[in-house]
Amino acid sequence: MELRHLRYFQVLAEELHFGHAARRLFISQPPLSRQIKELEQELAVTLFLRDNKRVQLTDAGKYFLQEVHGIFNKLETAKVQAGRIHHALAGDIKIGYISSIDKKKLGELTRQIQLAHPFIKTQLFELPTAKQIQALEAGRLDVGIIRGPNPSAALTAEKLYEDGFCLAMPGKTALPNDISALEQLPFISYHVSAVPVYHAQMLAFAAQMGFTPQLRYECNNISSILELVHLGAGISIVPGAVKSQYDHLDIQFYTPALSTILTQVMLAAQRAQQHPAFEAIRALIIPLFGTQK
Repeated sequence: MELRHLRYFQVLAEELHFGHAARRLFISQPPLSRQIKELEQELAVTLFLRDNKRVQLTDAGKYFLQEVHGIFNKLETAKVQAGRIHHALAGDIKIGYISSIDKKKLGELTRQIQLAHPFIKTQLFELPTAKQIQALEAGRLDVGIIRGPNPSAALTAEKLYEDGFCLAMPGKTALPNDISALEQLPFISYHVSAVPVYHAQMLAFAAQMGFTPQLRYECNNISSILELVHLGAGISIVPGAVKSQYDHLDIQFYTPALSTILTQVMLAAQRAQQHPAFEAIRALIIPLFGTQK
């Protein structure tokens, strides 16, 4: 059975007249009759009742016509879909991000990618900046949202927004009049080796406030740090952007009015071999994260 058999059957079922159906198909009547007979023989059913006056579909023919309509509809859908895939962006794209990124905006990004580019599969990886840079250079990541500065000549990076720091304290811990007293409290932060630039900036912020943190606990993401602060395990210095994300926790966030320590959150990608979808993804990331305060 070939598609032409189904097409000839469909047209004849619509016309119920061999002459009219043959003209629609741009063939003569004998080949049409032969193709219909071959189809009936292969199916081992009678599809049409024929006499000198008219052609009628049998019950089997009516059922088969419904199925044939479905087959051609699916073929048309497949043709359109194949064309879309051919002309659209497709494949996997791997996006890295630092843990302080607003997760609501990250979720909105994935939604927008799905709507705008339904054939792109998005893979997300929460990684500190140093590991993102290594993965971007090696081609294991396609896009990175990192904390600047970007030390790699192999990558391009552009600022999304500037982020400051704030002191995070358990809700029941009062800010002392003598800020240096904070040195007596356990301090929670990232693993120092994973975020050396961030660590230096964090120490500069603490020095500007007037104390030197006494590191007690190390974590690998901002959620764990703030959970420990919430539970009263200690204090921390965290990016200012997280304040609105964790207002459900029992934490006081304090930002000195004269704080001048700022970092840049940046969008990074390989300079030489950018992913084919990079510009399309960039066009979604910039409005989402570039407006962050």
